[in-house]
Amino acid sequence: MSETHTEAPRRRSRTVLLSTAFVAVTTVAAVGALGLGGGDDEPPAAPPRAGSTVAVTRVTLVERTKVEGTLGYGTEIPLPVKATGTVTWLPEAGATAERGDTLLRVDDRPVVLLYGTLPMYRELGTAAATAPDPPRTTPPKQEGDKSAKGSEAPPAAPPATPPRPLPLRGMDVLQFESNLAALGYTGFTVDEEFTSGTERAVKRWQKALDLPETGRIGLGDVVYASGRVRLGPAGVRLGSAAGENALTYTGTTRKVVVNASAQEASWAARGTEVTVGLPDGSPLKGRVASVGREAAAPEGGAGGAAPTVPVTIALPDQRALGRLESGPVTVEYVGRKREDVLSVPVAALVALAEGGHGLETPDGRFVAARTGLFADGMVEVSGPAVTEGMKVRIPQ
Repeated sequence: MSETHTEAPRRRSRTVLLSTAFVAVTTVAAVGALGLGGGDDEPPAAPPRAGSTVAVTRVTLVERTKVEGTLGYGTEIPLPVKATGTVTWLPEAGATAERGDTLLRVDDRPVVLLYGTLPMYRELGTAAATAPDPPRTTPPKQEGDKSAKGSEAPPAAPPATPPRPLPLRGMDVLQFESNLAALGYTGFTVDEEFTSGTERAVKRWQKALDLPETGRIGLGDVVYASGRVRLGPAGVRLGSAAGENALTYTGTTRKVVVNASAQEASWAARGTEVTVGLPDGSPLKGRVASVGREAAAPEGGAGGAAPTVPVTIALPDQRALGRLESGPVTVEYVGRKREDVLSVPVAALVALAEGGHGLETPDGRFVAARTGLFADGMVEVSGPAVTEGMKVRIPQ
């Protein structure tokens, strides 16, 4: 029994000693961090410990963020095909077409691609003829007119002037004539009037297309697009009736679309440079080409999913993509940037006993430091005792 009573005090004594030692070390760390001491005497330095040392450097820190995106040609848009009849020829999906190319054939007539923003909404040709001048007749004789000679018939009216066609006018005429001239046809003035010169040029064009030379352009003979197009899968089959869903198209350049969080899309300003990570890991430079104006809930997302806006990334170096046409990619953008700031590796930060962070000097002293931007394994630091070039220790 006596041995048991003797052992308990020893254990309690050992516990008290260890706790006292811990408090003493904490106090030294706090005093070192704050630079406090008694009188003019500096606090004793802690014994050197294992670890490497680095210098505080002045750099530019850049915070980069990655988001997911999709590589492709963009959203497919229906071509406004207005030709009526039976589809007799269709292009392959993925084929490209430019001005003057045949998009499809309806009743074995080509539907031709031209460039422009104004859709085809009427037939083009020389306008309807003017009404002929009314015939000139001799006014009837008044009763009692002495000049009347019996029942003499009035003289025959001269023949009416044959009607003359008026030129069709409009911006759609100007758009069509601009295309006709770009295809190499001449003999007319590119303006808003469809004249006889335009008609003759149209006949030459129709002859080249192996079409009847009528000199008129039917409503379904051409389709306008803003430029070269890449044709998507056909919406009809051979032998089906043509319609506005017969073909879809996209642009011919590959791009990346990011559905960015509407609350965090401030980075997506037009012209902002980004880095696109391809599926094989290689980087490719890009820039923001456009940002959607309407936020929408993600497709297939939960009801509480944050709304997103579409951000389109242009890729100037199309050759670097090789034959890759679509797939998931990453888009890295600069979130924040701090220029000309002092920094150290994140591993050099020490949590001080009294709170906050500090840096440890090679002789074991602690210097309080305020932290700023974290980026690429480095952290911005500042404080009265933090200077460029000073050595700090990275604990092991």
